[in-house]
Amino acid sequence: MIRWVLWLLAGLLLGGIVHFVTILYLPNTATQNAYTKISEIAPVNKVVPLPAPIAGKAVVPLMDPAFAAAVCRYDLRESPLKLTTPVSPAYTSVTFYTNKDIAYYAINDRAAGRRTIELDLMTSAQRAQLPDDEEIAAADRLIVESPTQTGLIVLRALASEPGMMPAAVNALSGARCESFTP
Repeated sequence: MIRWVLWLLAGLLLGGIVHFVTILYLPNTATQNAYTKISEIAPVNKVVPLPAPIAGKAVVPLMDPAFAAAVCRYDLRESPLKLTTPVSPAYTSVTFYTNKDIAYYAINDRAAGRRTIELDLMTSAQRAQLPDDEEIAAADRLIVESPTQTGLIVLRALASEPGMMPAAVNALSGARCESFTP
């Protein structure tokens, strides 16, 4: 009887390990992730508006139709990136993703506290090359460190009612995502 219990526990433990490893490894094997799909429609370091989601034909699945969305596919190999986004009347958010679709930073208009969301995106190596005077650097700008050299920035503006969608789209049309030299 003890032998059967030990075999059962060993089987459950092995099954749990295989399940856990499979779940962790599966996202790395996906070939049609959001970054790949966006690469087909968005040039590097340029904000591109996403079309409104249509059932079964959305560029990115599970998009909320109450939000106007735009995306910037970034590449930090050459230089850091400056993102400037005007805020919409209702709500605006900016989310940063790696090229493997892992979100690593987000900010909204309420946290920014201004009429525009402005920040610099750079790698750890590029940030290390900034001047050592931290007080000036911290006061002048918000700096976000990217864990990867390529990725996506997704900008969303809420249209609290259908008639507000043009205002949300207009707010995102003023967004800029450009390389700069610090």
